[in-house]
Amino acid sequence: MKINSICVLLALSVWPLPTAYAGTKHSPASRVPSYEGRIMCGYQGWFRAEGDGAGRGWVHYGRGNFDSNSCTVELWPDVSEYKKTYPTGFNGEDDSPARVFSSWDESTVDLHFQWMQQYGIDGVFMQRFFDVTRTKKSRADGRVILGHALKAAQKYERAIAVMYDLSGLKPGEDCSSLIQDWKELVDELKLTSQGTNQSYLYHRGKPLVTIWGIGFPDRPYNIHDIGLEKLLDFLKNDPEYGGCSVMLGVPCYFRDLRADTIPDPYLHEIMAKADVIMPWMVGRFSASLYGEMNRYGAEVAADRAWCSALKLDYVPCVYPGFSWYNLSKHRDPFDAIPRLKGRFYWGLMTTAIQSGAKMIYVAMFDEMDEGTAIFKCTSKPPENQPPAKFLAYEDLPSDHYLWLTGQAGKILRGEVAADKELYQNTSHKLVKPAKR
Repeated sequence: MKINSICVLLALSVWPLPTAYAGTKHSPASRVPSYEGRIMCGYQGWFRAEGDGAGRGWVHYGRGNFDSNSCTVELWPDVSEYKKTYPTGFNGEDDSPARVFSSWDESTVDLHFQWMQQYGIDGVFMQRFFDVTRTKKSRADGRVILGHALKAAQKYERAIAVMYDLSGLKPGEDCSSLIQDWKELVDELKLTSQGTNQSYLYHRGKPLVTIWGIGFPDRPYNIHDIGLEKLLDFLKNDPEYGGCSVMLGVPCYFRDLRADTIPDPYLHEIMAKADVIMPWMVGRFSASLYGEMNRYGAEVAADRAWCSALKLDYVPCVYPGFSWYNLSKHRDPFDAIPRLKGRFYWGLMTTAIQSGAKMIYVAMFDEMDEGTAIFKCTSKPPENQPPAKFLAYEDLPSDHYLWLTGQAGKILRGEVAADKELYQNTSHKLVKPAKR
């Protein structure tokens, strides 16, 4: 009896035990096994139009309405390829109502993912805000666009992952609704269980889930009190829904707990429990200041070293420019961080790669409110309809930033050499990328 027991113990000591991940509801693999070598974009998917069937009127285009007095977007989409568009309170070039798209339409999401494939963009993190997770109805409504995106990601072989944004979380609330939401996404949408050829982004061999908004001083919640450790433990260790890798979205100056970061060492304790760290760098670097690319490169290199010491992966954030003149009700400057015809964006991209980045996060694919969108926007938005003002794409082709993003992916993977002046190429020809 004793000999048999010893034999069993010896066998267990050399034969790997099944992990908790093996028993989860997730498929054991994905055709996108790692974030490394990829450029992913944030995808808001939050634009609604009057008459689109969502029953919410104008959302994220304006405050209750969408005209010059209520406008909240900084860019105007190039709608020439959309199947469905909606008239607005603005006049176009021929004095007819200028038109926009709605994210609620499946054809809109399909077109966006088609562009990702055409230009070689690896995929997107679907933003899922805390308000969406709060009730059963809001969670169900939030699954509509995510469902469209999941279908399109599979169709066009693009990567997709969920990014929970804690914006909207109030004092006295915790992250329990995120846990419920993740369960429903796994069960209802089969988000991570569509076979080993699925499009959900895995990292370190596990589905990647992002929690964004930890450590910012302007948030009303205290990170000690919102159940972060419980949430991380659930995502990593739950026998059914866990077995995930976790990426945390934190402030830019997280290392030193200064400037845009709360001075609380607990932030570092939480970060040490994750797998990937992505600092929010939008607005922290300017196109107009001398030496900014050197400062950005030094920040990326130091961040990577800090994360490496804790065995954490690191993702720098890049963005094409920034402006929220309309969103701020005209209080903040128009075109606060100018794009300089792509020079600023391309500088961040190439500097991040030269500083050792293995993966990159682009803010954002479709963010027109803060002027950071890289998808097709027009250089001829409605004009002379104050008080609203719109950024133009500086007479660039509307696909210029999509093209640059795809080219940066090739540099990141070592497929082509870096060219610091590539952003000036405005006569690029679209070539369908090979399947990856």
